[in-house]
Amino acid sequence: MLLTIDELCVSYRGRGLRTRPRRVLHEVSLGLRPGETLGLVGESGSGKSTIGRAITGLARAESGRIEFAGERVEHADARRRRRLAKDIQMVFQDPYTSLDPALTVGDTLREPLLAQGVPAKQAAARVATLLDRVQLPADAAARLPREFSGGQRQRVAIARALAPDPRLVVCDEPVSALDLTTQRVVLELLLEIQEATGVSYLFISHDLSVVRFLSHRVAVLRDGRIVESGTAAEVTETPQHPYTRRMLLAAPVPDVDRQRERRAAFARARSGAAA
Repeated sequence: MLLTIDELCVSYRGRGLRTRPRRVLHEVSLGLRPGETLGLVGESGSGKSTIGRAITGLARAESGRIEFAGERVEHADARRRRRLAKDIQMVFQDPYTSLDPALTVGDTLREPLLAQGVPAKQAAARVATLLDRVQLPADAAARLPREFSGGQRQRVAIARALAPDPRLVVCDEPVSALDLTTQRVVLELLLEIQEATGVSYLFISHDLSVVRFLSHRVAVLRDGRIVESGTAAEVTETPQHPYTRRMLLAAPVPDVDRQRERRAAFARARSGAAA
């Protein structure tokens, strides 16, 4: 396994001094292989983004184990954390706020390379390669983020994540702010990048149809607990847990009549769950 998460628990403290910590992850266990995409799906507040934050060191593990490439993440010293910052990158949800508006695209992509000590000439060549990989023109390097569409900005964010040649990219709702057509383009781009580079993805989303398109395996998270996991086909075609079935019914489909039937079935499922 490239990434192993074993019985991970994470709690967040409230704002008040007397507020007790609230546990958001309850003994979560996951595994991710090299070159694989693991889809992590759940509703808002399920704790899925917290898993990504714990892997990247943005959230502190209360207990449990996070192991990357055979080494413990939560016990890493300063030197190892610098290596992890190279090996594990993140693509965030909103391409409008995740990029510095004052930096050109070229500066955005060069910044992590220069921080690693890459010579300026090599960094410039790497920027050109990255722009080509995410299917943006070479002259994009001289432009500011505001000059691009949402889908193009997310391509820049993906290029920035790829800049240090990571082994794992945590994709936290990377297409949810995009329209459906642009979502498809970005997802196909991620597939092409994985085929070319062998990078692994932890793909976080609330949309099972998006996760099914990209993922080899899927884990379903509810209230900080894994309620179902398996191959993408198993989870999306023959779901075992009622919560997963309700999520599938809630996913939109292009056929109007079928969508009406699904909405009615979803309403019945929710009523049954409430009862």
